[in-house]
Amino acid sequence: MQLLRAPSLFVTICSLAIGALAAPSPLPATNATLVSQVTHVGRVSFVEQNTDHIVAISSQRFANGGNCNQWIRISANGKTAFGLTRDSCPGCGVDDLDLTPTLFQKFASLDVGVITVTWNFEPFGFVPPS
Repeated sequence: MQLLRAPSLFVTICSLAIGALAAPSPLPATNATLVSQVTHVGRVSFVEQNTDHIVAISSQRFANGGNCNQWIRISANGKTAFGLTRDSCPGCGVDDLDLTPTLFQKFASLDVGVITVTWNFEPFGFVPPS
């Protein structure tokens, strides 16, 4: 009987450990800034519009394009929205974000300009709910 319990306990512990590793952890509260460019081409050659939910992340987090096209879950003021990384923000703090106007408006009025958010990368292959 003891031999049967040990493997099942091992499987349970491994499953919990893998689940904890896979769950995205939000970064500490940081700044998100409104970007008012109407149309621009990001560092990865996609054309973005103000109506797109696009995010620029710090150069350190952009990782020379390694985090391009990765979805980010952003939370602020009791609301959550998703943005797609398409550019780097050389002037941003390591955990700061630049948001397009439509994405920024999910959290605050455009005249606010800067808000405090928490955010995390979603796993590669993630598709946000419609």
